[in-house]
Amino acid sequence: MYQQGSTQSYEAHLSILCCPSCQSSLKAQGDNLSCENRDCGKTFPIIQGRPVLISEEGSLSSIDDFMHLPPAALATPQHPLWSKAEAFYRKFKSLSSVNLSAEKSFETFAELVMQSSSAPRVLVVGVGTQGKGMHKITSHDSIQLINTDISPSRNALLFSDGHDLPFKEGTIDGVIIQAVLEHVLDPLQCVREIHRVLKKTGIVYSEIPFMQQGHSGRHDFTRFTHLGHRRLFRHFEEVDSGVVAGPGTSMAWALEYFVASFAPSRKMMKVASFITRTTGFWLKYFDYLFSNSPAAIDGASCIYFLGRKSDQVLTDKELISQYRGTQDSCYTPSR
Repeated sequence: MYQQGSTQSYEAHLSILCCPSCQSSLKAQGDNLSCENRDCGKTFPIIQGRPVLISEEGSLSSIDDFMHLPPAALATPQHPLWSKAEAFYRKFKSLSSVNLSAEKSFETFAELVMQSSSAPRVLVVGVGTQGKGMHKITSHDSIQLINTDISPSRNALLFSDGHDLPFKEGTIDGVIIQAVLEHVLDPLQCVREIHRVLKKTGIVYSEIPFMQQGHSGRHDFTRFTHLGHRRLFRHFEEVDSGVVAGPGTSMAWALEYFVASFAPSRKMMKVASFITRTTGFWLKYFDYLFSNSPAAIDGASCIYFLGRKSDQVLTDKELISQYRGTQDSCYTPSR
């Protein structure tokens, strides 16, 4: 079973890997992968069995960030108490939110990618923490997960930047990018790269926040409405889209940050957030009532898009005709 990309060797996918700078083929040379393009000639180190395929010209990360990692940074923890603690932490982090879409969407995603290949390659961009609903993908023995991340992560098969994916054009059957695009500097460039590496009928699943306060500190840049997210994927045919988490989750996030704003220090802010999260978690359950409400699309905490690569481009007039909320337009085009 290809349950975790990190259980495979990158060598299983070497034929589809490419230089993130010039997209030429790579060859193994000792503890490095080298670009076969003589005009480029870049080399990329293999750290603890995992290539660092980062084009430093357009990335906030550098190869040096990975050169002196302690073995424990990428090792898979074996102690059951660590696994339980990690599971508890993930559960606490999601205490005030729900995910209404992932399980159903991943079931559809798996069906679609397996129609195109008996052993489909599915690229996961940003796998520091496994997203909700992923068990619907990992339960399929035939699906080959290729887990990637820009930061050191024991779940990653290789390290790369979403702005310059190190995969040859048209070699990937499906791409999953959950709660990542808000953390990249140029979401449009990342989506262009997703489109490039996907096969002709490749599938993409994306989740991105809308009504959420800032998180991840300095590495949080963007929010998208439902239509804004759809326009980002305008080179894809829509299979499904909608609300991941609705106004109830939006309210829980807002309450947590509202209370934390009264705290005089960062330490007290964390205490206030902890208290608010553990006492206001019930707000998220309203999302199960709101999930089919047109107003939920306007107040959603997070939205999703499931689509298929297309040669057609969604026009902006077609885009706005797909609005599903309840707000009246305040824009009147000039005649």
